[in-house]
Amino acid sequence: MTPSDFKADLRTYLQDARDVLLWKLEGLSEYDIRQPLTPTGTNLLGLVKHLAGAEAWYFGAAFGRPLAEAPALWITGDTEPNGDLWARADETRAEIVDVYRRACAHSDETIAALSLDAVGHLPGDPPKEITLHRVLTHMVAESQRHAGHADIVRELVDGVTGQRPDGINMAPGDANAWAEHRDRVQRAAEEAGRGDR
Repeated sequence: MTPSDFKADLRTYLQDARDVLLWKLEGLSEYDIRQPLTPTGTNLLGLVKHLAGAEAWYFGAAFGRPLAEAPALWITGDTEPNGDLWARADETRAEIVDVYRRACAHSDETIAALSLDAVGHLPGDPPKEITLHRVLTHMVAESQRHAGHADIVRELVDGVTGQRPDGINMAPGDANAWAEHRDRVQRAAEEAGRGDR
């Protein structure tokens, strides 16, 4: 494989995660995309907001290509702890999705313009050197990880599952089959748990 093939592969996996994250918002109310569904507050719109900042930080700021008109507080951490992981009531879905899309497009420009061995500098004291290859690898991992979070959160909201709207990557089964499967898993957990006592 050539370096351009590696870059294209990484870019494909990154885009796949980006598409999943935005699809997970579709068809849901403002409440549903913001509702915290884990003890740490994980919510769908917050995941998109977080990754908008990550895209702008890693592909923009690190390579001296800051995203124009990016909300600084999402990126620099100059807000309350975890402020990039949830949307305030005055932040609209459209605004957050627009910034995410712009950040992704800007990231794609950086990816296209630079070689995998191009060196960027993550702001900090001292700045940390990082290659585009490392940034791409990191962002694929981070975006896919958060796409997995979105899978679980969306299932908790309304039962929708899968990586794509057509659901072709899910094992076959209707609601009854999945309920039976869950019951089997629950029984196995209970049986195994009796050994803990």
